Amino acid sequence: MSPYVDDHGGVVLSATVDKYAYATLRPLDEDAIVVSSLDYDMVAKYVREEPLAYDGRLDLVKAVIRRLNGASPRERGGLEVYVHNDAPPGSGLGGSSALVVALIGAFREWRRLSLSPHDVAELAFDVERLDLGLKGGRQDQFASAFGGINFIEFTGGGTRVNPLRLAADTLYELQYNLLLCYTGHTRRSDPIIEAQIRGYVDRAARVVRAMDELKAVTASLRDALAGGRLDEFGTLLDAAWQAKKRMASLISNERIDEMYEAARSAGALGGKVSGAGGGGYMFFYCPFGSKPAVAAALERLGGRIVPFNFEFQGLQVWRAGA
Repeated sequence: MSPYVDDHGGVVLSATVDKYAYATLRPLDEDAIVVSSLDYDMVAKYVREEPLAYDGRLDLVKAVIRRLNGASPRERGGLEVYVHNDAPPGSGLGGSSALVVALIGAFREWRRLSLSPHDVAELAFDVERLDLGLKGGRQDQFASAFGGINFIEFTGGGTRVNPLRLAADTLYELQYNLLLCYTGHTRRSDPIIEAQIRGYVDRAARVVRAMDELKAVTASLRDALAGGRLDEFGTLLDAAWQAKKRMASLISNERIDEMYEAARSAGALGGKVSGAGGGGYMFFYCPFGSKPAVAAALERLGGRIVPFNFEFQGLQVWRAGA
């Protein structure tokens, strides 16, 4: 996140999984814009010529429409947009960015726009961070647009996505040994992110050292994965989590600490909270034979184990009907 990335550059190691955001777009004969959210059982209808005000209701959808609808007032017809997300808001799984990427994909297909995955990710970043003023980095947008397991580098000169070409044995064993757990609570990421930014802007030595350490550990995580050294990867996950927690007090809490220590005591080598922290989903690396005990320990504390598979496709768009 800025401003750290602007001064020092940043890196992210990420993987996409089979939890999806969906956006469906249908042209309408009437002069209206209709937006339906299947998650919130919410429908909003607007006259096409009226401005779409940001009022906390379906603002992500409105922001993409304002950017990409592109119809002049003299054109007839409107559109209907349906959205649905497998990841609840505040889960830390990047669901908001995935939804914006899906919406841009639908408009790209409808309007025949020439947008590469990199263009889609940058536009999604602009919609969330500039148009709506939502706090956060740009890793979720690039992960969603590209898909797969990537080492992503952020510099003043732009963003570079480096796919990790893992050996099949490494990939299968990694997925088999990872455990994804829902803590039972979502969270608002803005206060957590603001605290991290404030710590860096104020040049709090503890925060800056933690950010530097996390960046270095991320490169080591990439190297361990590429070399098939999965137990080393698991141990490094723990080092990354300890560094992340030092960036802001809100990243962890008593419940997260309890669940993390229970998983470690049951055999997990390391793990972390996905996203900004504070709640949502945690994941752990469990060496062979330890996964059932780790799952049982987390479930005793109210956690819910969520099956998943890696997803190596990014944005996917198709047309239905005539």
